[in-house]
Amino acid sequence: MSRDVTDLNVVLAVARRRGFRAAALELSMSTSAVSNTVAGLESRLGIRLFHRTTRSVSLTDAGKQFVERIGPAVAEIQQAMEEASGRSLSPSGTLRINCALGAALMIFTPILHRYLQRYPEMTLDIVTDGRMVDVIGEGFDAGIRSSHSVPQDMIRVPISGEIPLAVVASAAYFDRHPPPQRPEDLMHHQCIRGRLPGGLPSGWQFHRQGEIFTLHVPGPLILDSPQLMLSAVRHDSGIAQIPRWYIENELRNGELVSVLSPWLQPMPGLSLYYAGRHHIPVALRALIDLIHEVNAMD
Repeated sequence: MSRDVTDLNVVLAVARRRGFRAAALELSMSTSAVSNTVAGLESRLGIRLFHRTTRSVSLTDAGKQFVERIGPAVAEIQQAMEEASGRSLSPSGTLRINCALGAALMIFTPILHRYLQRYPEMTLDIVTDGRMVDVIGEGFDAGIRSSHSVPQDMIRVPISGEIPLAVVASAAYFDRHPPPQRPEDLMHHQCIRGRLPGGLPSGWQFHRQGEIFTLHVPGPLILDSPQLMLSAVRHDSGIAQIPRWYIENELRNGELVSVLSPWLQPMPGLSLYYAGRHHIPVALRALIDLIHEVNAMD
């Protein structure tokens, strides 16, 4: 790619990511190199493309017009070069994804591991985080979250349908405590609770006669990792509400016992999401295509 087109691509990345650091992460450049590239192009054009403060970077009016004009053209050039070089058939580089830990565990084997097997020149940089982050501002190509929490201004690619839950404890725990027959009975049990991104323990959702309700159960443990919750259940520490896919083996071999199944409300499914743009990077397009392929097999 010539210097001019490379410089334009840097400007587009800064505009898309709304910052020099995030653009540098996307382009695998140093922040100073990105800043110098933009400053050099501004000097050659004789206009200022970005307003810069210590806290934010935003396009000037002239910058907005410039980006709107060059965006489609640069995307066409990149796509033509990728197709000519065969990169569209074999993506390479790094794809950065922000993802909840539980979501990463759920899709690792059917999607992420398969992606790496299919595209050995790719690197997946997966950052697990309980809180929602600005994937654009923090330099990610995409995020993976519950479908209902995807920001409205993002393009969403469904990965799964609703996720069944299970309320479980070890057989030894139920040898000492009578299994609950209805959700309210949990108020007399030791419950292992999850933590919301804001830090508070999450309530457990159930449904009765078509109505959903939340029960704030008591318990001695509040955890933010499904592995820790499973370990606590195995050590007879109490009852937990865990995605069913995560404990299928333990349920089959009788290590864990499921209760309250008629009252359980499934979790929303997972979705990949990314910022809308005319040209989707080849590596991200390959992941989207794989998601569609896996969904078609289910």
